[in-house]
Amino acid sequence: MSGRRRVVLIAGPTASGKSALALAMAQQQDGIVVNADAMQVYDTLAVVTARPSDGEMALAEHRLYGTVPAATRFSTGQWLGAVRATIAASDPARLLIFVGGTGLYFDALLNGFADIPEVPAALALQVQQEIQALDGEQRLALLQREDPVTAERLKVADPQRLIRALAVKRATGRVLSSFQDAPQAGLLEGVDIERLVLDPDRDVLRERIARRFEAMFDGGAVEEVKALRALDLDPSLPVMKAIGVREIGDWLDGMLGRDEAIARATIATQQYAKRQRTWFRNRFGDWPRRKI
Repeated sequence: MSGRRRVVLIAGPTASGKSALALAMAQQQDGIVVNADAMQVYDTLAVVTARPSDGEMALAEHRLYGTVPAATRFSTGQWLGAVRATIAASDPARLLIFVGGTGLYFDALLNGFADIPEVPAALALQVQQEIQALDGEQRLALLQREDPVTAERLKVADPQRLIRALAVKRATGRVLSSFQDAPQAGLLEGVDIERLVLDPDRDVLRERIARRFEAMFDGGAVEEVKALRALDLDPSLPVMKAIGVREIGDWLDGMLGRDEAIARATIATQQYAKRQRTWFRNRFGDWPRRKI
């Protein structure tokens, strides 16, 4: 034993068994389970996002689950700040188990993340309105004048990235690349790290996803979507894009039958799991794999 703090990173696609493994490990080793899933940070949607149940969280200490109001745009940088505070407040002798399906969170944890200030929503909207009447070439020309480095990196005038670059420049007076290129460091320097990607067989995972969403539908997901809709939130908020929100909403509005809503949400979840697996394969190819 090195005497240094121990950390376990458990990544994998949705429905791969990550939360159950993390809970078992935490119970066995007096560990703290730390959420690394971008949707499970939000309140309101516990069932829809497959957050550990209250009963499961009572069996071991869990952090950063359901702590962010649904009306919030919670960034990777903010998650990293919350993790930093969690690490500082915890006993160094206790095992920390980071578990989730958001690859960017793990990447930031290990390698750092550009600390880009939050841009006022009104400014971002102003930029969006400004570029609406411009074609791709005109948009890139505008960005070239204000942030030539980012313009060169973009090549194509992707609206969201262009809006972000222009808004950051106008809000801070600094170009986006000055934040992105600043030296960065992760939060796990001097820590013993065990890495693991859960990688079930594709057909097994697809079947788990199908069973799980039907259980969600009958187990509280509908009530959660009703509660979310009652908040009358901006449709562009991350929580509004959680898989199941649109499908259940369409069922509530009479646009879909129950089975069709479940089928569509199941297909969307399976497609999402495929993208997760591709990301982990490309970015964490050297992490040990486990089927569970």
